[in-house]
Amino acid sequence: MEYHRTKDIYYVKDLLGHKKLSSTQVYVHYERAIYGSLSNKDEFTVRVATNVEESCALVETGFEYVTGEYNDGGKIFRKRK
Repeated sequence: MEYHRTKDIYYVKDLLGHKKLSSTQVYVHYERAIYGSLSNKDEFTVRVATNVEESCALVETGFEYVTGEYNDGGKIFRKRK
C-alpha cells in the first residue's frame, strides 16, 4: 500500500528494512497485480490549506503535505485519485 501511495520504491525499501532492492520489487509486482493500469497514473486531487484547522481536516481525509508556505500563507496538500 505504501508503494501504491508514494511510488517511491527506495522509501518502501527503507521502511521495510530490506537490504536489497530486489526484495522490495516483489511488492511492486503485487501492487501492479492488484491495481493494474491504475498504478501508472500520477493523478492527484490538490487542495490548499490556509490555517491549521484546514490542514488537519485535509490530513484526516487522506491528503498528504506537499510543500511549504507561500506569501499568502497557503500550504499545498495532495491525494491520489
